[in-house]
Amino acid sequence: MSHDDVLNPKHMPHDPEKATLEGKNKFVGFWMFLGGETVLFASLFGTYLALSGSTSGDNTPENLFGLELVFIMTMLLLTSSLTSVYAMYHMKNHNFKKMQLWLGVTVLLGLGFLGCEIYEFYHYIHEYGFTFRSSAFGSGFYTLVGFHGGHVLFGLFWITSLMIRNQKRGLNLYNAPKFYISSLYWHFIDVVWVFIFTVVYLLGKVG
Repeated sequence: MSHDDVLNPKHMPHDPEKATLEGKNKFVGFWMFLGGETVLFASLFGTYLALSGSTSGDNTPENLFGLELVFIMTMLLLTSSLTSVYAMYHMKNHNFKKMQLWLGVTVLLGLGFLGCEIYEFYHYIHEYGFTFRSSAFGSGFYTLVGFHGGHVLFGLFWITSLMIRNQKRGLNLYNAPKFYISSLYWHFIDVVWVFIFTVVYLLGKVG
């Protein structure tokens, strides 16, 4: 059977994402990529912490950040991580339709998160005049949080593209690793946000 053929549940391997050498190689490449991403985000966190004290006027973390909206954003993203787990559970149980359903829910939650983040930036800019150029703190904040938002947008594009491209193909040994790795990438984005929520918002709010 070619790895492009739709998988029959009767002879489906338990872990279709790792059933082929190509799939295993994708995992190796992904972990190498993730290592680089981790270093990059660590650098951005370090830069933000170094610049967070260089504020301008009343535009300080204590005055700017509203934890209500950030809490909603956090719940949206963490819930989307759970729905992606459901999607991969159904992939391993060879239920392509339910996998697609839960991936769709994941995408909707991710879009909700992005919508909240765009509103947050708009609010800071138009209500407080807090922009990228306002201060070193502003530069560090928008770079770190905006860079994460860009990763969320990329993750949404990646998952949506996989869903659309494979809608009629179903699940096979070729696309199973792609779905699974996109889910791992989404979990990575969620973990990074937990650190942003803690380091930027919580610590910033308490001073």
